[in-house]
Amino acid sequence: MSRNKLAREALLALGLIAVGLIALPALVYFVGQRVVGVYADGMPGFYAAVGDALIAGNFFAWILILSPYICILLIRCFFWLRPSRQTVNQLTNPATDSTPPKERLLT
Repeated sequence: MSRNKLAREALLALGLIAVGLIALPALVYFVGQRVVGVYADGMPGFYAAVGDALIAGNFFAWILILSPYICILLIRCFFWLRPSRQTVNQLTNPATDSTPPKERLLT
């Protein structure tokens, strides 16, 4: 991996983790207010609770914070594992394949 790609990936990861640290807890807080009701300590208390859970190693707090980056990684994996369009065309229309039939069977 080149330095430029590594630096770009690090910036992407840091930016998405920042979104997870700043924006996602606020969204969870506001949705929780609408669904469950008022949080006793308000938004600062909610941020403190999330921070304490992170320090304690709470799995779900870490998933909350890392979820924007995890989503991007899953989307990348989906596109990486997906067969290329050329492969699909060759499977559905073998006439476009220039390989002789006997050699296609041997490979």
